[in-house]
Amino acid sequence: MASANRWLKPEVYPLFAAVGVAVGICAMQLVRNITTNPEVRVTKENRAAGILDNFEEGEKYAEHGLRKFVRKRPPQIMPSVNNFFSDPN
Repeated sequence: MASANRWLKPEVYPLFAAVGVAVGICAMQLVRNITTNPEVRVTKENRAAGILDNFEEGEKYAEHGLRKFVRKRPPQIMPSVNNFFSDPN
């Protein structure tokens, strides 16, 4: 029980949260690659098919919803703060 008190201090909670988010993002990307990547073939039948020239499936995988959303946005993290400090009034 003494070791649990050593690790479960309130100061450690943000570290656990950050590591948990990072592990979650990695797991999400792994699942996405295994399930939707056209170059990954899990079953033996799909692996036996060899190299497929399926450009539509590759384009669908590469142009996912997040990429389409970000493409229309300005390449800034906080554009209002950047405009406040950079644009002369």
